[in-house]
Amino acid sequence: MSKPKHKKSRRHESSVKSGARRKFFILIAVVLTVGIAAAVTLLRGGNGGFDALNGRWLRPDGGYVLEIRAVDASGKIDAAYRNPKPINVAKAEATRDGSKLKVFVELRAPNYPGSTYTLTYDPQQDQLRGIYFQAVQQQRFDVYFVRTK
Repeated sequence: MSKPKHKKSRRHESSVKSGARRKFFILIAVVLTVGIAAAVTLLRGGNGGFDALNGRWLRPDGGYVLEIRAVDASGKIDAAYRNPKPINVAKAEATRDGSKLKVFVELRAPNYPGSTYTLTYDPQQDQLRGIYFQAVQQQRFDVYFVRTK
C-alpha cells in the first residue's frame, strides 16, 4: 500500500513566491539607487560640479577681475577681486538651481561696504552674467564677466 501524497498548500507556495518577489524588487531598487547616486557624483565631479567656474574672469566694462581659484563641494569659493588693486572678498559661494550654476560674491572694503555680485554661469557663452549691487550708491547694474584663462 502506498502512502498518501501530501499536497503543499497553494497558500504556502503563494506566500513564499511573493516574499521572494518582494526581496528581489527591493534589491533592484537599492542597486538602482546606489548606481544613480554614483553616476551623479561622477558626472558632477568631486566638488559638486562647480569646475566650470574656476578661472580668471574679466568684466570688460571696467577691467574688474574676479578670480575663482577653487570651489569646494559645499559651494564655498576661494576667490579674489581686483579693481585693479585687490579688494576684500567677504563671502563667495556657488549654488545650483537645477542645471544652472550661480555665483554670489560680497565685497567688504572702503567704497565697497557690502557691494555684491549675483551671477549665473552661461556655458554657451562661457560667461558669468548677472547683477552688480553697488552698496554706496544703492544701485544695481547688469554686468557680465568673460573668461581670460
